[in-house]
Amino acid sequence: MGAFISVGSAGDLDDGDMTNFEVEGARIGVARVDGALYAFSDVCTHQGCPLAEGELRGTELECECHGSVFQLKTGEVLEGPATRPIEVYPAREVDGQIQIEV
Repeated sequence: MGAFISVGSAGDLDDGDMTNFEVEGARIGVARVDGALYAFSDVCTHQGCPLAEGELRGTELECECHGSVFQLKTGEVLEGPATRPIEVYPAREVDGQIQIEV
């Protein structure tokens, strides 16, 4: 397993919101759903659009560009046109900070 890295203030991410961070050269999106944090690759596997700008419905994320839907818990594609899952990362809140394991 990798190490957890602090990427931002947990107080800046309300329930039902998403944001993104640059982590070791990769764009990582983070969503808060029912108090839990979900970290995911912020690049749609269909055509590279930023996922954190899409629509969040529970733990399902719809890409704003072409409508692909991903499950944030697993990264799996729920609806195309994307056919490849997105990468997901362990995330947690520690001492008011969002931490992502990379």
